[in-house]
Amino acid sequence: MKRRLPFPRCALAAVLFAGALTACSDDPVGMGDGIVAGVDLDALFAAATSAEIAAVEADWQSRTVGAVGVEVVEDTVVVQSGLDVRVRIVTHVVDDFRHVGAVISVLGATGPLPVIVYAHGGDEGVSVEDVLFQFPLIGADVAGFVWIVPSFRAEPLRFRGQTWKSQGSPSPWDRDVDDALALLDATLSIEPAADEANVAVLGFSRGAGVGMLMGIRDERIDRIVEFFGPTDFLGPFVRTLTQESLLGDPRDLPGLAYLDETFLQPLADGEKTIAEVRLELVRRSPVLWAPELPTLQLHHGTDDPIVEVSQAEALITVMTAIGRSEPDFQPFLYPGGTHTPLALPNSIERAVAFLLALLPAPLAN
Repeated sequence: MKRRLPFPRCALAAVLFAGALTACSDDPVGMGDGIVAGVDLDALFAAATSAEIAAVEADWQSRTVGAVGVEVVEDTVVVQSGLDVRVRIVTHVVDDFRHVGAVISVLGATGPLPVIVYAHGGDEGVSVEDVLFQFPLIGADVAGFVWIVPSFRAEPLRFRGQTWKSQGSPSPWDRDVDDALALLDATLSIEPAADEANVAVLGFSRGAGVGMLMGIRDERIDRIVEFFGPTDFLGPFVRTLTQESLLGDPRDLPGLAYLDETFLQPLADGEKTIAEVRLELVRRSPVLWAPELPTLQLHHGTDDPIVEVSQAEALITVMTAIGRSEPDFQPFLYPGGTHTPLALPNSIERAVAFLLALLPAPLAN
């Protein structure tokens, strides 16, 4: 694990849980519904314990995440924003599964170059074009970065009409992190210009949660831009989603079908225990490791219909309690904003400026 701020785990849990109770006090579906479909929600969503957090950390530390069997299966140059851009489709092995991602750089750029991990949202994989479309927003300074684009296991990566699919079973917000960190290692093994000491994550929705967990687990991550990501799987929002799922009316949200099928329904059927499922919720909750988060910029709309703004508010509450503020922590909430940067005024400009701070001073200016 990485940096530790002097803030006791029990105090962190108390701040978070008190915030959840306050945020949920007027919500009849929130913290007081007790038993639903045979599941004790009060027990399932109690504050995380130090023992649970330690168990998750021990599991993370036991994992071997590195570049194994790296292969470049496609290497081509495209023109984007008037620049010659090299796109490499890279495969490598992680957890005995072959994973696929992309490495993108501008021809002629010399290192060391900061690395940006593009962590996508949703459950449908990612297109390299999604990243290339970001280039005009950054302008000529885009040549100062290496971009990497992980798919997540069991998902496709698309580029110019071709599709490659990562192996393995889905594991939203958990093994997603292993896949992205392994791709970072693979990138460093094939791109000498990439700067291992200067890595950022640009994450959206599911990918924003992945990015925060990457920053907690790997000290190479220097800064994160997170757009409307989940932060607290023990909070009232996820409790509401769980209650709906247990009652047979799950929402169509990224990652929720996986959680419902893999953990919630087996819990209701007696095939899993509350202790087992709680660990799965804890490991997906970056708010519980707020002291270990690197420099972070947060964007969230107050009317987000996909990831409730209470997820951002939970993280803001804890970060404030432990004394983290600008420029180390930059939270932006957007009244009326929904689940797209286009509905969050000036968020794109803020994110670009935040990422450009990775560049040497003459470029960043």
